[in-house]
Amino acid sequence: MACQIFSAVPDRFRAGMRLLALDPESRRRELEVEELWPHQGLLVFKFAGVDSICRAETLIGCELQVPYSQRSPLEAGWNYVSDLVGCAVLDRDREIGRIEDLEFRAGEAPLLMVRDVAWNLREIPFAEAYLVGIDLEGQRVRMNLPEGLLEVNAPLTAEEKRAQARAGRGKL
Repeated sequence: MACQIFSAVPDRFRAGMRLLALDPESRRRELEVEELWPHQGLLVFKFAGVDSICRAETLIGCELQVPYSQRSPLEAGWNYVSDLVGCAVLDRDREIGRIEDLEFRAGEAPLLMVRDVAWNLREIPFAEAYLVGIDLEGQRVRMNLPEGLLEVNAPLTAEEKRAQARAGRGKL
């Protein structure tokens, strides 16, 4: 299994260690690293008991996680994604929603994937310039977002969808 590593300590992985595989349906299973090697910017893992392509294919789409008890301490100001998931995001004192994930893309800052009360998924830059503070005990991430940021990727209203459909009809 070839993996992109999002660890600040990429050399921490070794044969014999146990990792958790979280599948897209949020089920976890424990795996033991039998061998590992770098390949084209990725880290390839061979797991004990995963001895065929068919068994390896069951791991496609899984997120490998280091068990909580084996996590390395982080420098001040750094947080594990798993600690942020489930936290409420507040813009000043207004709750926007809860963090479902953090996505690392090509931009400057990772994006908080926040599900609001209407079940819309909002992408909010997790930028230091907007961050007021993180309270992991209280499960709150306080931010001071620029005016209009939440409207940039807001879901279309019914009227906006109708207008978009009307505008699209006249084009090939």
